[in-house]
Amino acid sequence: MKTKKVISIGLAAMMSFTALTCSAATAYAEEKKDEVAGGEDVTISIMGRKVEIHDAMLEAADRYMELHPNVTVVMETVGGGDDYDGTLKTRLNGGNMPTIFTLQGPQNWDEWGENMEDLSDQPWVPYMTEAAAEGSTNAEGKVLGLPYSMEGYGYVYNKKIFEAAGIDGESLKTYEEIDTAFSKLKTMIDNGDLKDEFPDLEAVMDFPVKENWITGCHTINTGLNQEFPDENAAYEAKELKFTNAEELKQIIDFQVKYTAAADNPVELLSGDYSQSVGGGLAIERVAVLQQGNWINTEMADVNPEVADNLGIIPIPLGDVVSGKLAVGVPCCYNVYSGASDAEKEAAKDFLNWLFQSDEGKDMVVHKMMSVPAFSNYDGVDPEDALGKVVKKYLDEGNTTAWVFNAFPAGFGDVFGNGVQAYVSGEKTWDEVVSDCKDAWSKARSK
Repeated sequence: MKTKKVISIGLAAMMSFTALTCSAATAYAEEKKDEVAGGEDVTISIMGRKVEIHDAMLEAADRYMELHPNVTVVMETVGGGDDYDGTLKTRLNGGNMPTIFTLQGPQNWDEWGENMEDLSDQPWVPYMTEAAAEGSTNAEGKVLGLPYSMEGYGYVYNKKIFEAAGIDGESLKTYEEIDTAFSKLKTMIDNGDLKDEFPDLEAVMDFPVKENWITGCHTINTGLNQEFPDENAAYEAKELKFTNAEELKQIIDFQVKYTAAADNPVELLSGDYSQSVGGGLAIERVAVLQQGNWINTEMADVNPEVADNLGIIPIPLGDVVSGKLAVGVPCCYNVYSGASDAEKEAAKDFLNWLFQSDEGKDMVVHKMMSVPAFSNYDGVDPEDALGKVVKKYLDEGNTTAWVFNAFPAGFGDVFGNGVQAYVSGEKTWDEVVSDCKDAWSKARSK
């Protein structure tokens, strides 16, 4: 039996539980592994967007090829600030579409239409959790993608620093409680009270507004998921009322206030994701970031000790909602409908193996540090600190939705650019809100 090494092109910086519920069942038929594509040689390509799991995906692809010697898997990752959607459209127009690609919610569903294979008949579908099904199923009830994972975000904080400051992060829920605790921590940092134990600590938090996806997806989602209860509602909305615009302004001002650039916010336009994660939270230069459990792999690579001592404080929306973690499906793996029958069969089998075989589940949870989007992962629980937090909130049903995957195309950049203009003093908050309302209406009127 010949073996192959995975080819890496590049790494650029429901259905609820039903009767199947939480059994340890697997939807992958191990005994049929030699029957994929009838045994004929077939090559499938995967184009992902999550840089942090690239190496783990290479390992998974390599292992799958060992088990299926007739299948060659070509792995490519386009992320780290590169234009994934634009690259994918170029590939489509050039007749070079990947067999497996990733899309993000209703807006993408509409744009890609018949290019996506209907996956409703796949054996993993009945095992999707309710929350995962919402992020992978269109308004007509078709399952168009396999949910990669469940991700949650909020104020990720260093427990050791909080403990040294006498702050119980897990008890913080309301805006007033969080503001009081962060103010106490800021005073201690400014006074040098924590300097001996944390010599590099310079500010409570970092807020890299240069990264539009941070503000234009996650920050704004905290406000809009109270206006729109789910992705489909956001997708169908013809106008944006921006009911909680003032509460959202409070979140922006709050995060600016506790950075090292509080007196000169324009400096926030130069910091990026890597500087705030690997060069910030991981090295204990700051104690808090608005981020999610996807930072696990980078945190563990830079400083495993800090990675093991992280928690998440849910971001409150004024008096509207507090103590609920924003959790959703970051993206789904989709299969190109224009691929050959053999390619589609092999692609579906690879996804089923990765997310439903015992070996694949272990890779998904422990190599990719993902929180499972399926109910049949008994005994395969997240071991990383942030994954445990997300799973806890999911198990408790104490979450709010992700609706940003249903925003009009380009809307996230409108808000992200608006935040940059606001913190640098070029625009008022009212102007930012007005621009967002206009952009939403114009996009939805087309």
